[in-house]
Amino acid sequence: MKTVQTRRDFLKNAALSAAAMGLPAICRGQSSKQPPNFVIIFLDDSGWADFVPFGNPPYSTPNVEQLAKDGCRFDNFYVPQAVCSASRSALLSGCYPGRTKVFGAHGPNARGLDPKYATTAEVLKKRGYTTAVFGKWHIGDQPDTRPLARGFDESCGLMYSNDMWEFHPGNPEHWGKFPLQFYENGKVTIERVTKEHQPMLTTWYTEHAVDFINRCKDKPFFLYVPHSMPHVPLFVSEKFKGKSGAGLYGDVIMEID
Repeated sequence: MKTVQTRRDFLKNAALSAAAMGLPAICRGQSSKQPPNFVIIFLDDSGWADFVPFGNPPYSTPNVEQLAKDGCRFDNFYVPQAVCSASRSALLSGCYPGRTKVFGAHGPNARGLDPKYATTAEVLKKRGYTTAVFGKWHIGDQPDTRPLARGFDESCGLMYSNDMWEFHPGNPEHWGKFPLQFYENGKVTIERVTKEHQPMLTTWYTEHAVDFINRCKDKPFFLYVPHSMPHVPLFVSEKFKGKSGAGLYGDVIMEID
């Protein structure tokens, strides 16, 4: 008799198989009594071939290459919707946009992901994890939908895309009404992000992330780093300007690496 496998059964079995294969690698070097730590680095608008070993760009990305070498490499990866807010909501909630009703890219003061859908941070926090997000949030710009209200102990970054500002090429008059602000732990520390601030975004996110790991490495933690770059407008710090030899985009990718 032929067994018919439902989609639910398939996903369940696939998840169990992935867990069985992945946990030994995740837990390498950790005590078996300590739950694994999680670091998710999420890029905005990058291409599959922008990094070695997936592509062969005319610049080096040794850190991504090392991650692939030491870990597990997936050659196929899909997001439920290739747009800012929808993809982030799906990633953190585990729910399709059709369920959460988060589509497209939300603007300033948007409601974002309804709090009835738990985020990964909220789930892990109940299990004793310390949590942080450093980068572009973009799934809610109201008090109860910003990071600290969604399970994150620490946060810094932008509430939406770095092009939603007074220099937006499509509608600068509209976006100029909403100053692009930089938040740190729930407070606005830069009232109006300018062209002088944008080149430092990748550096700031990374420095916060490294500091968080150093402080929390001996306890379970969940770290989410959704970089603003390489979403346009592109900016890179002085230390990586011209380093790739492949133009501004190459410089940006090298800095992210």
